[in-house]
Amino acid sequence: MRCPKCGCEESKVVDSRPSESNDAIRRRRECTRCGFRFTTYERCEELPLVVIKRDGRKEPFDRQKLMRGLVTATVKRDVALPALSSLIDDIESELRDGGVTEISSVDLGSMVLKRLVSVDKVAYVRFASVYRDFKDVDEFSEELRSLND
Repeated sequence: MRCPKCGCEESKVVDSRPSESNDAIRRRRECTRCGFRFTTYERCEELPLVVIKRDGRKEPFDRQKLMRGLVTATVKRDVALPALSSLIDDIESELRDGGVTEISSVDLGSMVLKRLVSVDKVAYVRFASVYRDFKDVDEFSEELRSLND
């Protein structure tokens, strides 16, 4: 770390602790040349997640938009909001842990459906009907049959 006073590139860490907001590590450093003490903050770099829509447009991943879709799918169902939030957390973690920065809306929808089927099957069908854009009753019936298999 370069010393802000003399420009020397050598410093030693004197003290290290979490920042007040717990989103960074606060480090007190001392320049090995001039002895000047200064503070640095180390933060984890989070790359934004981008969703590629069916028409090719790109938009930032919007956790609240996904939550609204899940709430709509689970209306009048006995599904707690923390369960839906956990489902979204799980998806976000899988993407970030895998180093994914862009995902197609189709793949994102598949990830949601894969998890939603174990939460509530009626919500799964509701979400699938919008996500897969069923054209007729036959497509809807086929999805219901696949749930029973």
